[in-house]
Amino acid sequence: MTAMATLTIVRGDITEQSVDAVVNAANSSLLGGGGVDGAIHRRGGPEILAACRALRAGAYGKGLPTGEAVATTAGRLPAGHVIHTVGPVWSQAEDRSALLDSCYRQSLRVAAELGARTVAFPAISTGIYGWPVDDGARIAVRAVREAAGEGIEEVRFMAFDERTHRAFEAALATNGG
Repeated sequence: MTAMATLTIVRGDITEQSVDAVVNAANSSLLGGGGVDGAIHRRGGPEILAACRALRAGAYGKGLPTGEAVATTAGRLPAGHVIHTVGPVWSQAEDRSALLDSCYRQSLRVAAELGARTVAFPAISTGIYGWPVDDGARIAVRAVREAAGEGIEEVRFMAFDERTHRAFEAALATNGG
């Protein structure tokens, strides 16, 4: 049995984290976008885009499906790798929680395959994709608590703003801190 990973919340910029892997809340094209995705591509430089283009030319010709994850170089980021995952767009009419849960679990699976011990996550889908922050934090913490293992020592939840930080604090407090 592996020791449970330490879960922390960091208020700040995910592109500044010196970790083994940062998770990118990507769009299915893998070719960059806004929010976290755009920031990671800008700071990481052209190496990340080149690696994503290679993925699109190969196994992901139609893009990365929602809920799945794949790794590339981190380019100029202080991290070792970028793990790209496509979060679901929130819908009031359809429960897409399993897809959001899958983003965290699949990212941790990829991280473990890479031998990553430290991983930084953004609040997947809570930006432009409209997922309510409190619910997104609850799903994230539960998924990571259940799935982190296999050598993963620390998972950082990156909070870009105070509202997200508070949501993750509350989620950690109600899920065993």
